[in-house]
Amino acid sequence: MIYLDNSATTQPCPQAVEAVTNAMTRCWGNPSALYAFGIDAAHALRTARTQVAAALGAEPDRVFFTSGGTEADNWAVFGTVKRLGKRGRHIITTAVEHHAILHCMKDLEAQGFTVTYLPPDPDGRISLDALKAALRKDTILVSIMMVNNEVGSVMPISAMAKLTHKVCPDAIFHTDAVQGFLKVPFSAKTLGADLITVSSHKVHGPKGAGALYISPRLKSFPPLMLGGRQESGLRSGTEGTPAIFGFAAACAAIASTFREDAAREKELLEGLCAKLETVKGVEINGCHDAPHILSISIPGVPTQNSINILQDAGICVSAGSACARGHRSHVLTAMGLSPERIDGSFRISLCRDTTPQELEVLAEVVQKEILPRAR
Repeated sequence: MIYLDNSATTQPCPQAVEAVTNAMTRCWGNPSALYAFGIDAAHALRTARTQVAAALGAEPDRVFFTSGGTEADNWAVFGTVKRLGKRGRHIITTAVEHHAILHCMKDLEAQGFTVTYLPPDPDGRISLDALKAALRKDTILVSIMMVNNEVGSVMPISAMAKLTHKVCPDAIFHTDAVQGFLKVPFSAKTLGADLITVSSHKVHGPKGAGALYISPRLKSFPPLMLGGRQESGLRSGTEGTPAIFGFAAACAAIASTFREDAAREKELLEGLCAKLETVKGVEINGCHDAPHILSISIPGVPTQNSINILQDAGICVSAGSACARGHRSHVLTAMGLSPERIDGSFRISLCRDTTPQELEVLAEVVQKEILPRAR
C-alpha cells in the first residue's frame, strides 16, 4: 500500500505503539490514586505532559490533554464565549476552517452571536488586511487555523495574534494548529496565540488524544468538563493514559528531526507539483505552502472515480477533509474554483516516511489511468 492520506491520520510510530502497550499492560494505574501504583501513573503523566509541551515550545503546566483536536477546538470556542460573552458578541473566523470550528460557529449564530467569516484569496490564504478590516470593539474571539487541511495554505498566525491583541486587547486569539504542529516551525511561548489546538494522530501518535495550550495570559479559563478535577480542574475525567502516553512518545520521537523531515517532504511535494503541472488536464489547487499537503483536480473525472482508480493501484488519497465526506469542499468553494474543478479534486498528503518512488507511482497512475477517463 502507498499511503498518501496523512492529513487524515498517520501511522503510529513504533515508539507510540510501545508506549500505548506499556500503558495498557504495565503502567495502567489511575493517576489520581494515592498508592504507589497510581503515583507511578501520575509521574508518567507528568513526563508525557512535559514531552508534548517541549514539542510545542510551551510551559508544561499550560498544556491540557483532551480526546483530540475537535474537543480542543470546541473547548477553545465555547470556553471563550463563556468567559467573554458578556463583553461582546462578535467572533471572527475564516471560511476555510475545519468543521470542528465551523459547526461551533453555526451553533453560536443560533444563540445570537455575530460571526464574520474571512474569505480566502484564490490560493487559499487569509490576509492580515482582511482580519484588520473585520476587527471590532465587540470582538471577543478570533479563531484562524494555522495550516489549511485541504490546500496547505499557511496563515500568518503570529502577525494575526499581534494585530488582534493591539486592536482588541481583551479578545482571545485561537489557532487550530492540528495540521501545523510538527510540520511548520512555531513555539507556543512566542507565537502570540492565547489558545492552540494540537492532535496526536496527525503526528504519528494514537487516536484519542490531543491538547489545548492555554497561554499564561489567560490566568483563568472556563473548564471543559466538571467532575474529579483532573487536568488542573479544567478537563475532568480519568485521563486516557494509553493515548496520552502514545502521543507524548510520538512527539519525543519526531520533534528533534521534524525540520529536516519537513524539508524533505517539501522537496518531494514540489517535485510532484513540477511533474503534474506539465501534464495537460491536471490542475493544482491552492498554494501548498505547507510541506505535506497538495490538492489537485482532474476536471471531467469525478473525485470518487479517481479515488477508486488509485485504490485499485494500491494508493490511498482522499477527497479532502476526512470529516466532510459526501459534501462538496467548502474550502475550494470559498476559493472560487469552478464546480467541475471542485468535483474532480482530491488531496495528496505526505509524511516523513513518504518516498520518491511512491510519488512516481502516483504520477504514473494519474497520467495513464485517470486522465484518459476525463470527459
